[in-house]
Amino acid sequence: MSRESKFEIVLMDFSGIYRQERFHEGIKNSSWVEVQGLPGSNCYCDEEAMDSIRKKIQKFSAQGIHFIDSGNYHYMSRIWLEKIQEPFRLLLFDNHTDMQPPAFGGILSCGGWAADSLSSLPYLKEIVLVGPSEEDFLQIDPSFQKRTRFLGGKAAGQENVLYDFLQELPMDLPFYFSIDKDILDKADAATAWSQGEMKLDTLLEALKRMGKRMKTSGTPLLGVDICGEWDGDALEGKEKNDRANRRLLELFVSENLLCKEEDKDQI
Repeated sequence: MSRESKFEIVLMDFSGIYRQERFHEGIKNSSWVEVQGLPGSNCYCDEEAMDSIRKKIQKFSAQGIHFIDSGNYHYMSRIWLEKIQEPFRLLLFDNHTDMQPPAFGGILSCGGWAADSLSSLPYLKEIVLVGPSEEDFLQIDPSFQKRTRFLGGKAAGQENVLYDFLQELPMDLPFYFSIDKDILDKADAATAWSQGEMKLDTLLEALKRMGKRMKTSGTPLLGVDICGEWDGDALEGKEKNDRANRRLLELFVSENLLCKEEDKDQI
């Protein structure tokens, strides 16, 4: 299928944290989606909030880089994914499975959006999950385990193990990447949730290698989202995340995964 490369950055302003960071400054084609204070949207997303969010992002495609605030709003991945209208895989870097059963009926949540995606999105064929503990993975529904390629615990932070795992992934379907910075060591990010031990340099190298494989095989990247912002007041946490966001953004641009060569001057 032919695709026109499109470089688009969307910042979902749920908490106001991105106004305190600088990684997005100077980007010519960034768009802000104002959702700060939206009722029914913190950790859980009720139907009314979801309808409002869908209207606000209606003009955007899944293609591009979506910054979706703290892990409290990781359910936004599910809302972006529903825009994809072809079979694909989700590569998810996260310190948690995000496949917990909903605590309040069928309401979409930050802790269960991945399971909801597997259940309700017909084009999502498989999740590649990197980061959570083996114990947490074994607690999810067996039907979701069967549709998940998993690398977890300390193994996810070991460079050679991680790179070999990604090297074995099939390239027969397009990918969408979702990155929660809570997978990172506290030296490289500060988040609102328990964190893993992966180094930022390891994550960046893993993404770079995946990008190279995908370009060589002609496997498209349909979109990217990034979350895991800090909701505290400490300046150090915001600075860590600002640096991490900047380096992630620069990587996707420099590797031409979502933009044409001539679009690089937009960052």
